Amino acid sequence: MIPVSPLIAVLNHLLVSQPQLVTALAAHAGKSAHIDAGIRLRLRVAADGLLETVAADQATADPNVTISIAPADLPLVLADPERAASFAKLSGDAEFARTVSEVVTGLHWDAESDLAPIVGDIAAVRIVQAARAMAAYIKSGARHLIENVAEYLLEENPTLLYRRAGEDFASDVAVLRDDVERLSKRIALLEKLGGAA
Repeated sequence: MIPVSPLIAVLNHLLVSQPQLVTALAAHAGKSAHIDAGIRLRLRVAADGLLETVAADQATADPNVTISIAPADLPLVLADPERAASFAKLSGDAEFARTVSEVVTGLHWDAESDLAPIVGDIAAVRIVQAARAMAAYIKSGARHLIENVAEYLLEENPTLLYRRAGEDFASDVAVLRDDVERLSKRIALLEKLGGAA
């Protein structure tokens, strides 16, 4: 289970770098959200627009918004945070839910500004560029690997069929079945006529 305090610290760090999101949350100060995504989190918006944990004695109170995400959808949410709202089921205060959704989709990490005090501005830019290039290279490599495996299974060692080839085969089998049925009826008719003669 993820400890709540470090997670809230990370979220607040990201929020501080995006004041427009803090302002949007501050309009809902005092409201709480319950997040259930395999792990359960209870968060409340503080007066300054940042997040805080819900005290144990207040944890039994109904949250203003409940956000449910199926644990199986978590990898999809992490892979594409901008579509996170499409995987979540929201219930409760509609305005607060809309704000939470906007915060989730708008929350981004500015890695360069976090690295700059440690390694300097130029090095931070280059490190982030290298990390992005590496991520793009890995993503591209994974896509090429999947394409190559699919080509092998479809062309070299036909374990799989192209959809169109399967449909064509089914159509050919239906035509052949109809032809065999007509031929069988003609043979039966010829046998009947030959027996009558």
